[in-house]
Amino acid sequence: MRKGDFIWLITLTAFVTILVVPSTREAFMAFTSSMPYIGGFVKFALLATMGDLLGARIVKGCYIIPPGIIFRIAIWGLIGMMVSLVFTIFMEGAKAAQNAGLLPLKGVTAAQAFFGSAVMNLTFGPMMMAFHKFTDLYADARFGNRETVTLSSLVDRLDWHSLVEFSWVKTCIFFWIPAHTAVFMLPGQYRVLVSAFLSIALGLLLALAKREKPSGAVNR
Repeated sequence: MRKGDFIWLITLTAFVTILVVPSTREAFMAFTSSMPYIGGFVKFALLATMGDLLGARIVKGCYIIPPGIIFRIAIWGLIGMMVSLVFTIFMEGAKAAQNAGLLPLKGVTAAQAFFGSAVMNLTFGPMMMAFHKFTDLYADARFGNRETVTLSSLVDRLDWHSLVEFSWVKTCIFFWIPAHTAVFMLPGQYRVLVSAFLSIALGLLLALAKREKPSGAVNR
């Protein structure tokens, strides 16, 4: 085991320990419940970044700190804040649509969870992925190559085929819709946290996809 693997595992173990020990779990959940946006920021900033680092470790054989790491962490935190909001919007929106007769199976929790997940990942999901990929490209250009960055240049650099074919179609439909259906069936206070943990699993999927397609980038 390399030093980087040890640090990664220690960090994950420390966070999991906070969630396992009753006193620290209660304090953490109370904090994130009272400040959901800050809680979402912290969860995604830590766990999604760990997912990115793990993906790079699998693809390149070592942990690489990308240029603009603080910027990237902040972007993940911002996405965590978005998720904290949209989870409620789509889950409660699905329930309202069922109550209004716009969706079937009124009162069935599993159906509500599926509808909320499906609508979210077919609308918000693709836009969030595109946003995250643009910010990644910006960080590479601005902090890595020290280039002047324009929106037009980012649009030209983006691998749209990979974004649409892998991230939007395969990831949204076959990973995130089932995953978020399960997440939405959990108590509300655990949903954002579990979704943040799932970003580590997504990092593994992205790494495997990159191994299968070495000549092109796979976009989140």
